[in-house]
Amino acid sequence: MDVNAAVAAAAAIAGVLTGVIAMLAFRWSERDLKRPTRTSLHADPVLPPGVDTVLSVLRSSAVVLDEGDAVVKASSAAYALGLVRGGKLSVEPMLQMARDTRRDGEIRQVELDLPRRGTGRGDALAVSARVAPLGSRLVLLLVEDLTEARRIEAVRRDFVANVSHELKTPVGALSLLSEAVMDASDDPEAVERFAGRMQIEATRLTSLVQELIDLSRVQNDDPLEDAEPVRVDELVAEAMDRCRHAAGTKQITMAAGGTADVSIWGNRGQLAAALGNLVENAVNYSPARTRVGIAARRVSAPGGDLIEIAVTDQGIGISDKDKERIFERFYRVDPARSRATGGTGLGLAIVKHVAASHGGEVTVWSSEGQGSTFTLRLPEAGAARDRAQQHPDLDDEAGQSADSNPRRTPDSPPDSTAYETLSAPEVLP
Repeated sequence: MDVNAAVAAAAAIAGVLTGVIAMLAFRWSERDLKRPTRTSLHADPVLPPGVDTVLSVLRSSAVVLDEGDAVVKASSAAYALGLVRGGKLSVEPMLQMARDTRRDGEIRQVELDLPRRGTGRGDALAVSARVAPLGSRLVLLLVEDLTEARRIEAVRRDFVANVSHELKTPVGALSLLSEAVMDASDDPEAVERFAGRMQIEATRLTSLVQELIDLSRVQNDDPLEDAEPVRVDELVAEAMDRCRHAAGTKQITMAAGGTADVSIWGNRGQLAAALGNLVENAVNYSPARTRVGIAARRVSAPGGDLIEIAVTDQGIGISDKDKERIFERFYRVDPARSRATGGTGLGLAIVKHVAASHGGEVTVWSSEGQGSTFTLRLPEAGAARDRAQQHPDLDDEAGQSADSNPRRTPDSPPDSTAYETLSAPEVLP
């Protein structure tokens, strides 16, 4: 009888322990189910039907919060921007907006500057956040990245400010000179002198407007729509004719070499403008009785042969700090000298855009007091490559030249053996 009682007591204790363990396991499992995970955040059944599909196609970063500020749903873009961390919205101003919207049901929108996470850069991330109620318990947060739009707007403002400043100078000069002409109507010599100055300022204004038009055109047009094989010797001849008067006035000799039998692929007008700007700069910034050299050669490249066109001068040269900015719009190495020569600061910007839109590049080597070499590298035209295949001896010579003279970096000095028929320029007697 005592044995049966002991067995019954043991069985009762075992039953109680089993029940306690089962209850603890149930509670533990229930707590795990309630714990937010990254997977559960993306597939939570509390979202209204169709919301998941709509959020997946939005370009904006989307975050859905429940009544406890826990993240129910977050897009991959929201994680990429660092908005969600550990199942919580990590941006305090956005979190406060969500709480206010949950309380009164009003839609709110604000623009914020957020620090970039993990990039080590000091610039901020500009975003636009919009919070709206989603049903009775949820809140939807949409975040749009405005960083690129802000950058473009800043560039536009700077461009407009620079254009306004550049236009103001010749226009103001014309206004003052016209008043001077009226006041000196009885002095023929003064009228002639002021009229000459007016012609200079009018020419500068015309050049500025034309270069603004050219820059707008090369930025907006696709040059490859009207692309054709363009002979380099024709481009060089046109650029030299454009600057022949200015070079003759300063007794500057222009020499060309290596331009025969090479062609490039692109828009003839834009290519002529780019090369003409380089030659014009070389003439304008060279002292009297020096030489400007223009040379071309074919070089091998993985994506196809390139044509290098180098323009060398013996001008004032460019310092290291200026070389990083010379292709910016309206930037001048020597503002006083640029205004004296009629420079607008747009020529090299046009060259850069033309080279980039044609699948090429422009680089510069320069040393202060020794001159500069600007090099255009552009894809060779298909017709020129066909001619090279029909004449293997020319192709072999080009290949040997390319192998013996690898492409220069912007900071490496020009190779005097790169261009066969053009010797290094020297000051003329």
